[in-house]
Amino acid sequence: MTAIHPTAIVEAGASLGEGVRIGPYCVVGPQVRLADGVVLESHVVVAGRTAIGAGTRVYPFASIGTPPQDMKFAGEDSELIIGARNVIREHVTMNPGTAGGGMITRVGDDGLFMIAAHVAHDCLIGDHVILANNATLAGHVTLHDYVIVGGMSAVHQFVRIGSHAMIGGVTGIGKDVIPYAAATGNRASLAGLNVVGLKRRGFDRDTVHAIRIAYHMLFEDEGTLEQRVERIAERFADNRAVMTIVDFVRVDATRPLCQPSIDRER
Repeated sequence: MTAIHPTAIVEAGASLGEGVRIGPYCVVGPQVRLADGVVLESHVVVAGRTAIGAGTRVYPFASIGTPPQDMKFAGEDSELIIGARNVIREHVTMNPGTAGGGMITRVGDDGLFMIAAHVAHDCLIGDHVILANNATLAGHVTLHDYVIVGGMSAVHQFVRIGSHAMIGGVTGIGKDVIPYAAATGNRASLAGLNVVGLKRRGFDRDTVHAIRIAYHMLFEDEGTLEQRVERIAERFADNRAVMTIVDFVRVDATRPLCQPSIDRER
């Protein structure tokens, strides 16, 4: 049964699934689609062409689907698509896409977006992603599955962060981060692999060892990046985890790769 608090405003045209709960002083726009079991706790604004997936819970003062913070935005009818079972905490902001980025911002399933996290226009967010408090994604950022972005960290426009990567708190990410890596610093550098995260997610010892070898091969001094990637691909052609790194690096990307710190490698 759908429950709407008397103080909430749900505009005509909004689509509400079974079991939706809309708390006090929420505002839901006419193009919004809330799937079964969505909960808006209170004082939540959901605007624009926004779809929120089943079982997602949104906490007070979140602003979801309001126009993107992009000077080029001209009111185009873009979308924000949020998946199922996400937890969107207080003061989180998420914006729809723009004409310059494919017209869509997409958030996957089972994510946790902590207080005051920001997902800007045209971002593509995978499943099981965590943004800690005040983590900020600029426009056109891509986060693959199981990425964790630490508190008060900022990710530059068009940066890609590969699956299972861990970004430390108070980190500025201006370059692409390969899958499984850990990155930290004022202008981030790689600090090895996110071994703790890999173990938690069931990666066995042999797979982690292979990823570690591939990591060192990728960032050694010998040969060009392209040559190093080909050597990794040849050696680990049958290793799906390592080939995830190879596929990530081979993409014709906008940003360069984040590199290990020389001091850390020593």
